[in-house]
Amino acid sequence: MLRCLILALALFAATAAGATEAGWALLREGGHVVLLRHAFAPGSGEPANFDIEKCNTQRNLSDSGRQQARKLGALFAARAAPVERVLTSRWCRTKETARLAFGTDDVEEFDALDPFAPDSPEKDAQSREVLDEIRAGSGSGNMVMVTHLENIAALTGENAREGEAVIVQLRDEGLHVLGRIRF
Repeated sequence: MLRCLILALALFAATAAGATEAGWALLREGGHVVLLRHAFAPGSGEPANFDIEKCNTQRNLSDSGRQQARKLGALFAARAAPVERVLTSRWCRTKETARLAFGTDDVEEFDALDPFAPDSPEKDAQSREVLDEIRAGSGSGNMVMVTHLENIAALTGENAREGEAVIVQLRDEGLHVLGRIRF
């Protein structure tokens, strides 16, 4: 039984590593869109005194989350085609992830990347805005959208871990997942 468990874990690790390498291969080509879930921020939800304008009232990156974001940026710089554009939600944890990974001059706030409740009426409108922004992209360099679990799930039908990159492509009226990079 123990041998079967060890074999299953080894196969899972090999599959995840292979998926990550395939993701880097895509990003080396350029012209891709990356939905990046913010780096590690402990807890869930927002505190009761949440204020979008005040980072100290939000769930923020931990020290390991900041380290994860810096590592992510170094890997992008070393292994991917240039990042043409970086968009983030207005939440402090996404902006900090983007700034630590890609630099302060390259970050744009984009309200459509803000999180929403699963049954929220804004969900469809925000998703359409994200798709419109992707359609309007030039396609030469990679575009990174730093966002939240809810947004990635609504756009792709899949979940992402904190700090995980999901590489997508427009197909029909939605997004198709081409690859993933796990940090």
